[in-house]
Amino acid sequence: MRLLVTGITGKVGSNFLPAFVASEKFVGWSIRAICNNRTIEHPGVEVVRASLSDAAAMRAAMEGVTHVLHMAAVKECPDLAMDVGVKGMFNLLEAFRSTPGTQQFLLLSGDCTVGHVFQNYEVPITETAPRRAYPGCYALTKILEEVMLEQYGIQYGINGCCLRAPWIVEKDDFRYALSFSDQFGGPPWGELLSAEDIARHARSASVPLLRDVRGAPLRRNFIHVDDLVAAILVALDHPSSAGQLFNIAMNEPVDYGQVAHYLRSSRSLPIAEISTPYHSNGLDNAKARLLLGWKPLVDLHTLIDRAWDYVRAPDDPRIIWYPG
Repeated sequence: MRLLVTGITGKVGSNFLPAFVASEKFVGWSIRAICNNRTIEHPGVEVVRASLSDAAAMRAAMEGVTHVLHMAAVKECPDLAMDVGVKGMFNLLEAFRSTPGTQQFLLLSGDCTVGHVFQNYEVPITETAPRRAYPGCYALTKILEEVMLEQYGIQYGINGCCLRAPWIVEKDDFRYALSFSDQFGGPPWGELLSAEDIARHARSASVPLLRDVRGAPLRRNFIHVDDLVAAILVALDHPSSAGQLFNIAMNEPVDYGQVAHYLRSSRSLPIAEISTPYHSNGLDNAKARLLLGWKPLVDLHTLIDRAWDYVRAPDDPRIIWYPG
């Protein structure tokens, strides 16, 4: 078996590779990685330097491949997003369907396809919920990727599987997602607070208790990268993954009220209450647990404690893995 991987140098890819190599399930498999701006040096990885927008290069890279894991993505950078998310996906799918011996195309998608906290769902979000992107090119490209994979299954009978993940965190990401001084991700505090309030909360090391549009503590989906990698390893070559879309998320969405009160009780951090226009949503992961036998191991308190206890070494800088 030969696995073709995109996005191997990113957050998920860099965690996936050692887990894949260590897994007994994949003994005898080989890996070929498509790299463009960043590359990798690993004795077990064959690197192809190419852009996903290069159709001829994708056809050449697909030679001898049985499985594809497509993780490459960019954020709010329209030119790159279209090259990777639309043209790149099309080129990979065309090469996949026209190459003899290909068996499975596994796509990593995101909950931006169901609007994250920007769109309202009255019930938990299952895989049959309508796709509703939030504004911006990134969410649009992820919807197009999901639909393209689905349609190639209908049109050409390829075996596609999509794993839809929410905000992916590792190391101290979650701590900085809540920071008023060195924030990672969103929401942008400047859209919700004055500069004076942001500075005041930063000085006191306060924890944000975000409230949704109805005034309740905001509930938002996350997944730890370890649990996502475990789901990818299970879904690869799994007979029950054929033609399926799976939500890969924690068993419960992160509740900002629970987060704030846990950090106040465990680490004596003050709470900053913030009203938002966002909607509380929850990704239902029951299908993945039932069909794949996967289950997340990182619960809310573990997520928090790992992030606050993590100490970065001098050679372990914080990295933003995508432009935008």
